[in-house]
Amino acid sequence: MSSPLTRSAEVRRTRRPVRVGLRIALPLALTVALVAAALTLPSADLGPTLSLREENELVKAEKGLPHVDPAGTPLHTHDPQFKNEVSRGGEAVSAASADPTTAAQARNAASYVASERALPDPELTSMSIKRKRTRVPANRYDMAGGCYTLRTVRGAYVRGSGDDLVLSRGKRRTAARYTFKATRLGAYLIYGTGGVFLAGDSGEAVNDSEPSRTSDWTARRAGKKGKRYTFTLRGGRSLSALKGRLVTADKAKPFVLERVRGKRCAKFPESQVNIKGKPHAGVSDFQEVRGFVDAHTHGMAFEFLGGNVHCGRPWHKWGVTFALRDCVDHTLTGGNGAALETFLSGEPSHDPVGWPTFKDWPAPNSLTHEGTYYKWMERAWRGGQRLFVNLLVENNKLCEVYPLKHNSCDDMDSIRLQAKDMYAFQDYIDAQWGGPGKGFYRIVKSPWEAREVINEGKLAVVMGIETSVPFGCTFKYVGGSDIDACTAKQITDQIDEMHALGVRQMELVNKFDNALGGVAGDAGPTGIVINGANFLETGTFWDMETCDPADTVDADNPQVAFPEISADQQDALFGAIGAVFGGVLPAIPLYPPPAHCNQRDLTSLGEHTIRALAERAMIFDPDHLSVKSRSTALDVIDDLGYQGVLSSHSWSTPDAYTRIYEDGGFITPYAGDSTGFVDKWRTHIGWADERFYWGIGFGADINGLGAQGDPRGSNVANKVDYPITGIGGITIKKQRAGKRIYDINADGVAQYGLYPDWIEDLTKVAGASGGKAEGEAIFDDMSRGPEAYLQMWERAYGIAPDSCRNPDLRMSAKRLRSVVQRGMTTTQVMRAVGQPFQRLGTTYGVCVRGGDAESLAMIDFSAKGTVTRVRA
Repeated sequence: MSSPLTRSAEVRRTRRPVRVGLRIALPLALTVALVAAALTLPSADLGPTLSLREENELVKAEKGLPHVDPAGTPLHTHDPQFKNEVSRGGEAVSAASADPTTAAQARNAASYVASERALPDPELTSMSIKRKRTRVPANRYDMAGGCYTLRTVRGAYVRGSGDDLVLSRGKRRTAARYTFKATRLGAYLIYGTGGVFLAGDSGEAVNDSEPSRTSDWTARRAGKKGKRYTFTLRGGRSLSALKGRLVTADKAKPFVLERVRGKRCAKFPESQVNIKGKPHAGVSDFQEVRGFVDAHTHGMAFEFLGGNVHCGRPWHKWGVTFALRDCVDHTLTGGNGAALETFLSGEPSHDPVGWPTFKDWPAPNSLTHEGTYYKWMERAWRGGQRLFVNLLVENNKLCEVYPLKHNSCDDMDSIRLQAKDMYAFQDYIDAQWGGPGKGFYRIVKSPWEAREVINEGKLAVVMGIETSVPFGCTFKYVGGSDIDACTAKQITDQIDEMHALGVRQMELVNKFDNALGGVAGDAGPTGIVINGANFLETGTFWDMETCDPADTVDADNPQVAFPEISADQQDALFGAIGAVFGGVLPAIPLYPPPAHCNQRDLTSLGEHTIRALAERAMIFDPDHLSVKSRSTALDVIDDLGYQGVLSSHSWSTPDAYTRIYEDGGFITPYAGDSTGFVDKWRTHIGWADERFYWGIGFGADINGLGAQGDPRGSNVANKVDYPITGIGGITIKKQRAGKRIYDINADGVAQYGLYPDWIEDLTKVAGASGGKAEGEAIFDDMSRGPEAYLQMWERAYGIAPDSCRNPDLRMSAKRLRSVVQRGMTTTQVMRAVGQPFQRLGTTYGVCVRGGDAESLAMIDFSAKGTVTRVRA
């Protein structure tokens, strides 16, 4: 038996009430003037130029935190109002805030977190990423990424170039060589030297310069031995042979693929990963995990808002040259007529060329361009990320406003489409890796499945929802009362439908008040536009009143008469669409002095939804709810004793953050720039609850909604030095995509593949002010994030927290030996005794009463995860 570290005493926090104020109307003319100003004024012209000292003083005043820039830092701002949104996100506590955590409580929490870092780490191994290829493909999926010659059963090889493709016997070394690029499971582009594609056209087999339907071949096994394959195009034409020529015909002829090695094979164009070493994995499927967690990103956002707002997509069956293309309305004008991109980025034009140059996009402030291309996702995974939440997202009103669209604007139609896309994306990645289940991207539906996937070395993907009108639950304000557009039964039925699709995490609101509750609203010009759209949707504006106390940080986003003109903020895209294309918006309210609190509370339907989520062990995310709605929602969580709660991207406030930690929940602050995130991390440490495992993650909010972290500069004293050493000893080099080489110091988080570099930048920022130990501490806390998420999710299923951090839950050694029987699974053990304090290899450790009150009893499991003995 071993002894865990002593825990500090539990301390609960208190919350504050909110009261009402007054409001008046803002004329439509002023709204239009503000929008026009936003479209014409560059962000640099917002007021008098500040000196570096003045800017730093502003940062200190707004964040209430000391901040010192390292030597060599160029002139810059940390953009606290937007990128790291103090007033909205609530991460940094101002001097005027009545944060429920006292200084003594924060010190105790920090001491507890330090003790967590001192616990033994799980032993890690690695997974192999190299494919073992046989001379001929083992099955119709196995040829993906390989280079082969093609010959007929009678020994004639495909030879020639251009349109002159012949079949002849002879030496294999002079045969045509083809790289097989998977378009989907079991289907391929057959890519030859010289950048040509084997295609079937009007009965002839030819080499084509571009992929198309006539070069997308489905492979099928011919015969039982698996050494011969046929290749068929959609429409029924198949690869065949006729009089020494390669042709297409109604009847397929079998071909033998023989592997070719060497540099003479064609290299299909693709973004690189630039990470060496094997991805880390666990030594057992059920041990504690390590890695990083992003609990809030929109990987399928290319479909939302009608499907034409977002430029590019995470994958395309014909490869990167099709996936990473700019929008048609951008390319037609050479990047000069992209009104939405111009509004958001502040740049009057941009180079519309994506692959292979990527001159202007992707970039941290380019919200209309793709950021989660599958190779960039692969780089994030190879760099240590192990848990990823993909949120299905929509906003019907702004979809209707945007003039270009090809998808339905109905929230639930869009969510169903994006869920379907997630499975197609998983299949596509599987296809690249050699068959079903072989890819790194694995959609998971339970914490046990996620733990197994992570310990296998792969990326566990959780499906979630963040939309403005979930389940059709809008309302119309008519005659002084709300008329709800949904019923409790409709909500229950659709939650069951979403659960069957794989959804396991959900927010109740996004941009609009709905029949479930009120929203926190958006600030600035975004807020003006969204509020107008809220009126069009519901018949009423946000009911924002002055909070009590008015200077509280526990407030919704400030609504002001003359907002600062800037679009560079989290979730700016929604507001920009309305600003640029909305045309006619109703008169917008002018509210009383901030701080502002939306008076719309959680409704009975909202409470019903939370209870329905809890019954299905689905994770509830209170982000975007108004302070009032969120407080009531957390009251429901408290009443249920439910611990499946998460704040995923800084759309809550300190009063809620402390309650979420107390409820056994988990928090991933909005990523933003590395300097701002380090400030948030330090604040969250002071809120940690010693009854639960500690770890932290981030919410990237990438792909059209959230601006990403800006670079700190290549000349700062504490810049990131390449190569970076990651978890398990991997080597992370600068990432290359086509002709573009990305450097976190100069480019910031331009796309998702740079999050491993961003993690390293966090250690540099933390270490600059707190020393090497501080840099190591933030890395430790981030790498414990997936485990903290999984333990929260386990508790959502009713598993009790561990008995070491919660002494009241301890049982005697005798009782432990009686309830834990040989052959029980890890899940059955946890249902009997609660979560283990230690999960190292094939042994779980729990605390028991009797004798040494702090001693650990050990439960040993077989490699398959069944109990072999109890040592207590």
